[in-house]
Amino acid sequence: MKLKTILSPSLVSMHLKGNTKEEIIRELLGILEKNGKISDTETVLSEIMVREQEMSTGIQYGVAIPHVKTRSVKSLVACIGLKPEGVDFQSLDGEPSNLFIMTISPIDRVGPHVQFLAEISKVIKTADTRKRLLNAKTPEEVLAEFGV
Repeated sequence: MKLKTILSPSLVSMHLKGNTKEEIIRELLGILEKNGKISDTETVLSEIMVREQEMSTGIQYGVAIPHVKTRSVKSLVACIGLKPEGVDFQSLDGEPSNLFIMTISPIDRVGPHVQFLAEISKVIKTADTRKRLLNAKTPEEVLAEFGV
């Protein structure tokens, strides 16, 4: 999967403003809506929040990957947000999350969703890369870390 076919500078927020999990998720959905990637934002929000209640998508090392499979999109869409000071996302390691990668996939297609998660996992697995992402000054610098 080529991340450059999914991500672009307009899909990266350098300074998320939200202070709660739901505020961050709403902000990320707003990025996707503004870019014409989703239209039924409230339905997708509801589906993501149900997913978060089942198990938090805050993984560890400051990373959260809110995601959901839905009928509201025809192809995989994604965006990235940074909040260097972090927010409680009920992460598995109990630490605040400061790097957010949201992906929304069609409910009937498994391959792209799994491929996208595999590709971003390769990038965010090292502490040095996560630090460079948080220290990036522009969306282009963020995307360069993902090979975009």
